[in-house]
Amino acid sequence: MRERTMLDDAITACNDIDQGVTDNIDLIELAEEEGDDDVLDEAHQSLVELAILAEEKRVAALLSGEADSNDTYLEVHAGAGGTESQDWASMLVRMYTRWAERRGYRVDVAEESHGEEAGIKSVTLVVKGDSAFGWLKTEAGVHRLVRISPFDSNARRHTSFASVGVYPVIDDSINIEIAESELRVDTYRASGAGGQHVNTTDSAVRITHIPTNIVVQCQNQRSQHKNRAEAMKMLQSRLYEAELRAREEKAQAEAAAKTDIGWGHQIRSYVLQPYQMVKDLRTGVETSQPQNVLDGELDPFIAAALAARLDGTTVDVEDLD
Repeated sequence: MRERTMLDDAITACNDIDQGVTDNIDLIELAEEEGDDDVLDEAHQSLVELAILAEEKRVAALLSGEADSNDTYLEVHAGAGGTESQDWASMLVRMYTRWAERRGYRVDVAEESHGEEAGIKSVTLVVKGDSAFGWLKTEAGVHRLVRISPFDSNARRHTSFASVGVYPVIDDSINIEIAESELRVDTYRASGAGGQHVNTTDSAVRITHIPTNIVVQCQNQRSQHKNRAEAMKMLQSRLYEAELRAREEKAQAEAAAKTDIGWGHQIRSYVLQPYQMVKDLRTGVETSQPQNVLDGELDPFIAAALAARLDGTTVDVEDLD
């Protein structure tokens, strides 16, 4: 039913755009004959809005992967650099949360490890909404920040790194079998503000998949059993995403289409000093308003990355900005 609704919405949007173009062209011809400039301007503006809508729908049509329609896990890990990088990681979490809120998505925290002084060491978010994984999958990689550090009494410029991982939440239609012998399960006390239960029992769970060395952890539930079940879902999602990525890299010849989230392979730079700019190093898309990007205006970057990754084309990001 979800697939049927998505297809029905896509067809309806195409038909509406087609009819809108026809109606406005007829209106323009009529306005030119009668010399009505107000109607002419209104019809031209309607065509501009239809062009923007058509571009948005074209980008949405690129979300055709196996798990693109699913919810997603989004992990953020601070890089080397202590408090500075941990603060940058928390800024990224805020950015993605704001972006999700703009789209009407729900964001839950599955696991969070706070920094000693400020920021976070790592966090796992669950982003729930239509095609959440499809929209966010191109955000996986290393993000670089250049700014005057608020933690440096000498006001020197610092460069910080944080890595982002994106993995689809798998449903019952996807079966991932994992042998118990391949797992190492550790329990520990959850970190947080404290309370009647949270810091008094070993309810948090960390699972390591020995063959791949993938580690997942969950602490958002009070029950150790519930945390283990959620952590297993996260592990299955990580393994499934790794298989999807392996298939994609094998099928695509262009190196630029691969998603390399290795350290030192940053996908985007955010510069706050000495000038202001955010630039995507894969697509060349940039803006001189980094604060808007950090407030969640990511659609131009996501649209360009999707187009480049899936069909090798570019999008008119100015229309989507």
